[in-house]
Amino acid sequence: MSQREPTSLWQKLNDAGPLCDRWLRGAEADVNLTTLSRGSSLGAPLDELRGASVLIVARDQLPAALALIELDGIARRVVLCPPDLADEHLSSVIATGEVDAVVGDRSVVKAGRFIPCSAEIMPAHRVRRASERTEWVLLTSGTTGAPKLVAHTLCSLSTAMTGRDPLGAGAVWSTFYDMRRYGGLQIFLRAMLGGGSMVLSSAAEPVGEFLVRAGASGVTHISGTPSHWRRALMSTSLHKMAPRYVRLSGEIADQAVLDHLRTAFPEADIAHAFASTEAGVAFAVGDGLAGFPAAYVGRPGAVELRVVDGSLRIKSNGNALEYLGGVAFPRDEDGYVDTGDMVELHDGRYHFVGRRGGIINIGGLKVHPEEVEAAINRHPSVRMSLVKARRNPITGAVVVADVVVNSPTAGHDADALKGEILEGCRATLARHKVPATIRFVAALEVGAAGKLARHA
Repeated sequence: MSQREPTSLWQKLNDAGPLCDRWLRGAEADVNLTTLSRGSSLGAPLDELRGASVLIVARDQLPAALALIELDGIARRVVLCPPDLADEHLSSVIATGEVDAVVGDRSVVKAGRFIPCSAEIMPAHRVRRASERTEWVLLTSGTTGAPKLVAHTLCSLSTAMTGRDPLGAGAVWSTFYDMRRYGGLQIFLRAMLGGGSMVLSSAAEPVGEFLVRAGASGVTHISGTPSHWRRALMSTSLHKMAPRYVRLSGEIADQAVLDHLRTAFPEADIAHAFASTEAGVAFAVGDGLAGFPAAYVGRPGAVELRVVDGSLRIKSNGNALEYLGGVAFPRDEDGYVDTGDMVELHDGRYHFVGRRGGIINIGGLKVHPEEVEAAINRHPSVRMSLVKARRNPITGAVVVADVVVNSPTAGHDADALKGEILEGCRATLARHKVPATIRFVAALEVGAAGKLARHA
């Protein structure tokens, strides 16, 4: 692809399949791609935004998705703003992204010009002449401080989508993710570039209602984090949907959640994938087992993996370009991006044990919360768990766990269940990793990115 003749998302949409058969479906409205070809979701001519750096801010995903389709190949840069971005960080994002205009369905801090967008397609003559190699900027989902701005291109974001996927052709995709996050954007692009349709979720929509809507829309392919799926598995509406392909990513997929999904969807292909906003997509594993084969590491190919000091590193054309604003990017001298995700090798298979920065220190001994959660989640009565540290005057901290079970417990039954869970932990974990206490809770907080909320 030359600089003068970039291939835009809109051009690729037209190449992927008949527009009349393809839809973007939101919680409140649906848009057929043929309708979009005859009009616009934007309240200004596209040429007025040619070469600009544009921030997309919208309450719902559908207007944001439509604006992104229209602006790729037109704008110099598109910054995708997730709906949960704190107002205190908005000015910093605008400055770092050198934003010239804001496109959205609500007025925000002005950056040169505000242009409305909506899910309503207004008739308009649009000449979608791509002249820019648009930079796509995503925000990291860190729990503290201002988010980093990660620069990609359509090419780097779609590098894992080589050719037409026979599973995806004509498929109806969906995801619990927001498409303004890396995981959601990957599914959006798989749908659009694979010739399929897309059912978008809504943060305000209860899980059960989303599952019903996904089923009614004929969803065939659906993704989410393990936390998303654990919540879905607890819903009585799960059976409303019969996908052919189920995908997990964004968190460690332990054996328990994979087994529960196999029971729920016995006819579906079930895969768990590893990707990060900075490193891109590394792999997808479809053998039904947690972790990934050791043979993936060190082999040549389009995606190359290394493990350095226990941390997974990735080199591929899917790596992000850089952080905006002069922030150092975690790429080593050989071009590998350090993910900060820690793995351990057991019996020819690497298993994820947690984030490098999330370790609990127990009297000088290290504990990855996710490793303990995987042990707890193996109990058949457990749906999900959250492990954290509690201060202790002797060891500095001890491990404690909040646990959600499949059905309410009370009295001696609860005590017996706690004993069984702890017994299972002692059988597989070192002594310092076994929880000092277990507390049964009705639910666990899941953040906007679909991951368990691990508060510092």
